[in-house]
Amino acid sequence: METTTRAKRDGEVTDGFDHASAAYDRLVAASPGYHAHLGLSARRLDPGALSPEPRILDLGCGTGASTAALLRIAPSARIIGVDASEGMLTAARAKSWPDTVSFHRARAEELTPEWAAEHLGGPVDAVFGAYLIRNCPDPDLALSVMRNLLRPGGRLVLHEYSVADSVSARAVWSAVCRGVIIPAGRALSGSDELFRYLWRSVLEFDGRRALLERMRRAGLVSVASAPMPGWQYGITHTFAGMRPEEGR
Repeated sequence: METTTRAKRDGEVTDGFDHASAAYDRLVAASPGYHAHLGLSARRLDPGALSPEPRILDLGCGTGASTAALLRIAPSARIIGVDASEGMLTAARAKSWPDTVSFHRARAEELTPEWAAEHLGGPVDAVFGAYLIRNCPDPDLALSVMRNLLRPGGRLVLHEYSVADSVSARAVWSAVCRGVIIPAGRALSGSDELFRYLWRSVLEFDGRRALLERMRRAGLVSVASAPMPGWQYGITHTFAGMRPEEGR
């Protein structure tokens, strides 16, 4: 199973998102709490602690749902959405955005401080990654990259599924996938492959404690997590941390 998942992460996941991009907004709109939960994780960036005109990197922005959530909590921010799927970016760019929002195609692991200097104007105040880290072939590398893109004191927030620490959460997740997510994905996109991958990848991914420890190993401090409300309690979480201030 590990080999299969790694192969998926090395390219087939991007292809799957390309294929599903036309139906993706309809799929997530049918998920109770999807947009509200993104908004809750965005607010956990603590927008009041950001600079007056912050730069926020939205990694794994998809069709722009997370970008819209960030724009609502930080309307004066410059927001840069990045995704590996051209299909998802095409859907995002087709929407109406202020001039302060832009989109770029890249993989999280490819982003360097030099890339940030060219495209972002330097280190960013915050990095937001919704449903991203689980799909990265090397989560430790991806977290290290995110830390290096932050200014000292900058914040990282991940919005992610994590069920490994809870038997009941694993059972609910599997029941919802088999009964709702996989059939709906097949009906709306014409294929259930991406949605079966989603189901398996969540079951195989880090538990909450393991992901928090990954974040600490990447050099992030003030690391903590908080759950989502409703049926996704214990399934979807906010994971937050920050790059240490210089000299600390």
